[in-house]
Amino acid sequence: MRRLLQSLRPSYGQKLFLLATLPLVLAVTAIALLVANQSRQLAAREIRQLETQLIEAKKAELRNYVTQARNGFYFVYGRAAPDDQAAKQQVMQILSAMIYGEEGFFFVYDYDGNNLVSPRQTDLINRNWMDLTDSEGTPVVADFIATARQGAGYVEHLWPKPLTGEEARMITYVTSFPSWRWAVGTGVFIDDILQHVASTRAEVEERVQRTFIYISVITLAALLLVFFSGMVINIRERRLADAKLKKLTQRVFDAQEEERGRVARELHDGISQILVGIRYALEIARRRFQAGDERASETLDKGIDHLSGAIQEVRRISRDLRPGALDDLGLGPAIQTLSEDFSIRTGINVDFNTVVFRNRLDEDSKIALYRIAQEALTNVERHADATEVTVDLRGHRQGATLRISDNGRGLSGSHDRDTGETLGGLGLRNMQERIEQLDGTLKIQSGRDGTTIEAIVPLNHLLPPDRPSETPKKAI
Repeated sequence: MRRLLQSLRPSYGQKLFLLATLPLVLAVTAIALLVANQSRQLAAREIRQLETQLIEAKKAELRNYVTQARNGFYFVYGRAAPDDQAAKQQVMQILSAMIYGEEGFFFVYDYDGNNLVSPRQTDLINRNWMDLTDSEGTPVVADFIATARQGAGYVEHLWPKPLTGEEARMITYVTSFPSWRWAVGTGVFIDDILQHVASTRAEVEERVQRTFIYISVITLAALLLVFFSGMVINIRERRLADAKLKKLTQRVFDAQEEERGRVARELHDGISQILVGIRYALEIARRRFQAGDERASETLDKGIDHLSGAIQEVRRISRDLRPGALDDLGLGPAIQTLSEDFSIRTGINVDFNTVVFRNRLDEDSKIALYRIAQEALTNVERHADATEVTVDLRGHRQGATLRISDNGRGLSGSHDRDTGETLGGLGLRNMQERIEQLDGTLKIQSGRDGTTIEAIVPLNHLLPPDRPSETPKKAI
């Protein structure tokens, strides 16, 4: 079970992909839901407007039917007395004959609820229906009579269809013949309108779902595109990173071998030769002591002098490998000592300037700037053919800056003047990599008048005064 859970645990790349795609998925989901909601609301408004327009059209049609029917027999009703039975019978015959469409007809109820005319449903005639209600509990005939008493109006209710006997929704327009106490009207079934509206709603819902599917497909395609693009970029970047790592590893090995070779040469050419001379001096002194030669002490003094030189040489090599002044006195005194030793060893005049600032550099920055200064002076000694070198170290609001300038022959073809990127030379690449590890900037300007190397360490590598990395006596 534990192995299964470990296998299901996402890798770093999968977590990165999920982190990159999660905002896209959430955004697309929100957009899809918003589009669907807005589409449904807009469609619902349009459907309500359509339903209202169709029903209003039906109502206008019913009103026209009743108006035309009333105009057809008004000459009888207008001249008849309230109790003129002949006139009433004539009007009822006219209304009974006014049948239109498959289910359209006129009806007549008196104010007491008795049905007088119902040509398509004759079983209703001469019966009282005041208490008649539909399946929804609407008192249909009572509403007819109440509407007629008010003059005219519409009543919406359920009514059995003449052809099938099934209840369907109907809109009825009712008017009154007040002198005869009649409620006369006609109605139209609106189930076709409701079916049309329902089909429209279903079509809209299908369209919304189709839009949602389109958005989902597009989102999936985008995710797959992002995934495969990320895979391609990841593979490419990994290959580039592997290649850079190999080059960096090779440069580290080369630097190690070069440093070992330098130390070996210095040990062989310096300390080894001095120690051999001391050995010969001690052997000669021993022989002279045994022979009672007075020159034995002189030879011993020479050996002691050579031994002092060996000690100084060991100190110099040790200082080059890890300067004690960097730990004991700080960066400023360490670079100053380095500059003085360089001037004594090479005969090149070095002008060192520094500005003491209260903030202290962290350990990584001190080592990096010291090594950059050491590498720059080594390049001056080996390649620049210079007679003057200026070393300037100071702090400022942006951080700390080390600037080393010489009046040599320059670094022709070794750097890019626009970007400052070093293009060749192990020492220059080492400088660039050291300063990049600190998120700093290395600028190299070179020409016929000499070369200037400027290393800038950002402000975040300066510690506040209450957190010094060195003792108070250190300058930097």
